[in-house]
Formats: sequence, C-alpha cells, structure tokens
Amino acid sequence: MRQALREAEKAGALGEVPVGCVIVKDDRVIARGHNTRETKKNALFHAETVAIDKACRKLGGWRLPGCELYVTLEPCPMCAGAVINARVDRVYAAVRDPKAGAMGSVVDLTALPFNHKPTISYGLCEDEAKELLQSFFARLRQKRTK
Repeated sequence: MRQALREAEKAGALGEVPVGCVIVKDDRVIARGHNTRETKKNALFHAETVAIDKACRKLGGWRLPGCELYVTLEPCPMCAGAVINARVDRVYAAVRDPKAGAMGSVVDLTALPFNHKPTISYGLCEDEAKELLQSFFARLRQKRTK
C-alpha cells in the first residue's frame, strides 16, 4: 500500500485527485497507476484502470488471476467492474468512498451474482490515504474561495 500511496502523491502533484494503485502477483509489483483523467482528458484514466491495463499487458491477457490490487480509495463503479472483469483475486483499499464507492459503501458490486467475486479489505494505511485526500480537497476549496 505504501507504493500505492506514492502513486497517489504523483497524481496529487499533477493536480489530480490523489488516488494510486499497484497490482501484485507472487509478491511482486507488476503494475502501477495513478489518476490522470484531468491531465489526459479521459474519464477512463482512474488509478485502477491504468494499473489493470498495464498488468494485462505485462501478463499477456485480460485475466489477472492470482493478483492483488492495492488502491488508496475504494473503487468507483467503473473500477469495481474492471476489477471483477479482470478476475483480480483480492482488493485492499485504504479508505472507503462514501460518495462513489462500489465495493461496499454506496453499492457493492461484489454482492451481485457476477461470475467472479474478488474479496476486499479496508484500512491498510488508512490515515495516510485520508490525509492525502483531505489535504488535496482543502487546497482545492481554498483556491475556489480566492
């Protein structure tokens, strides 16, 4: 998760919402990603989808069995769908997302009868991830009031 936090910091430095993701297989990081949807002007470029794309390319297929995904914020519906479709085994999310979380907070796509059900755990490096997000949005609000 510490590496996912470093990815989130990269996103924040770009002015993106600071969300980072790493994908691990056999105790080795095989892909990294961070939000770039503002800088690249593409709604699909969330940390998870960027990392999933890289992992699929590295492994040579669209399925990611045996992989664990570490992300600093609970996946949204698009990213939760990508996790399910890619057959990721396990998701570790630092922070729940009460506004858009789709793995238990707003909705739980893993509870639906899809053909794959990744497991999800919360709270790993939660304080650090929360601080990154809260600081980012505080700065954003401050800019808007000036």
